[in-house]
Amino acid sequence: MGFHNEVGPIKCRELLQAFKERDPGRTGEKLTFYHVGGKDVYNITAPFEVDCRRVIAGRVESRDSEYSKVMFFEYDGQGWSPIDGAQSFDLQDPFVARIHGEIVLGGVEVWPKDDEPNSLLWRTVFYRGANIYDLKPFAKGPVGMKDIRLVTLSDGTIGVFTRPQGDIGGRGKIGYTTIASLDDLNEEVIEKAPLIDNQFDPEEWGGVNEAHLLSNGMLGVLGHIACFDEMGDRHYYSMAFMFDPVQKRPSPLKIIAARSNFKEGAYKRKDLTDVIFSGGIIRRDDGYAELYCGVSDAEAHWIVIPDPFLEYEDM
Repeated sequence: MGFHNEVGPIKCRELLQAFKERDPGRTGEKLTFYHVGGKDVYNITAPFEVDCRRVIAGRVESRDSEYSKVMFFEYDGQGWSPIDGAQSFDLQDPFVARIHGEIVLGGVEVWPKDDEPNSLLWRTVFYRGANIYDLKPFAKGPVGMKDIRLVTLSDGTIGVFTRPQGDIGGRGKIGYTTIASLDDLNEEVIEKAPLIDNQFDPEEWGGVNEAHLLSNGMLGVLGHIACFDEMGDRHYYSMAFMFDPVQKRPSPLKIIAARSNFKEGAYKRKDLTDVIFSGGIIRRDDGYAELYCGVSDAEAHWIVIPDPFLEYEDM
């Protein structure tokens, strides 16, 4: 039994058209990373504060490889450099949440299939700790699932967004459940999370990248929506929606940024040129927000946009 989206799925092209009609043509900026041995840094988190330091976690990877490390970087006034002594992890696509006073770092672990060494399997893994120097593993998601995200709710419980694929989730749908503490996070809980139906067209997919507790107890959800074109190229867009954790109801999706909002740059493969992967968002006090994204699977950019969650706090 899933949660119902009363509006029904709206295709990428319709969401994109609506976005273009309200977008004034803002342009983001590329982030510069130093001391990474010529490797790409992309699919970053938004900056977060640790011990009075402004920190980003990023995916560090050679252009011709899918095997990456997640590293922590600190801004030095000109760019972002690795933090001495901080842990690194053999993971892709990092995400960070603060849950009950702890830092939770997650990422995607990949490894080759036994019978197809050129094909990869993957799963989401989680670490927890008081700081970025002492993170310890505590949970894993099901094999084949990315985009599992956590958020503390107003009653102190923890919301868990999931993204199954295959027989249950098709190309990728969003599920949701709650747990009482981080100790309750496990594969079974994640696999049994009910789906939010009618969010995505069957030929398209999406997932949650970050969730924010809003002032009214609702959840502001930052995510991505994606599709293939007739040539087989991928198109990924940053999107947002509201989720009511009590009534278990989502608002309609809306695109909040596209590749065209960022400067031209490198790409991992040609079919990934029109890809942005939401990393995180920082809400400001002036009605705007800073959105941080991986771009074309090769770079990291950020852009100032109208706060996409403000309208949900007035509902």
